[in-house]
Amino acid sequence: MTELGVYAALFAIAFGAATLLPLSSEVLLTGLLMAEYEPALLIVIAGAGNVLGSTVNWVIGRQLERFRNRRWFPANEAQLDRARRWYRRYGKWSLLLSWVPVVGDPLTVVAGVLREPLSSFLVLVAIAKVGRYIALAAVVLGAR
Repeated sequence: MTELGVYAALFAIAFGAATLLPLSSEVLLTGLLMAEYEPALLIVIAGAGNVLGSTVNWVIGRQLERFRNRRWFPANEAQLDRARRWYRRYGKWSLLLSWVPVVGDPLTVVAGVLREPLSSFLVLVAIAKVGRYIALAAVVLGAR
């Protein structure tokens, strides 16, 4: 695979991992760091893909509520109310947990449903997602 292909694959995996797809960008990032690719470039590419994937979740959330009365809708009214209460209690700062497996991806959808402004969403999610990649790179590079 070409170097461009490696970076494109990292972007794609990081993007998919930020959506509700069961992917893990950390494994690929770790492998690329160990293979001595440029750490800063890897972090930027993975971060961009991951933040963009989370933004897709936010957009889905913005559109999702209009379908809540459909039979196929993935959450019932009680689940939606619980998500709303949780998000209203902890607010936009909960987006700093958007990097956490299992919890983070649905949280970005809820932020869209509850109309979190895109600007604050992007800042907080970028801090969380890129911060996680920086921490991972520090651990991997420190162990080499």
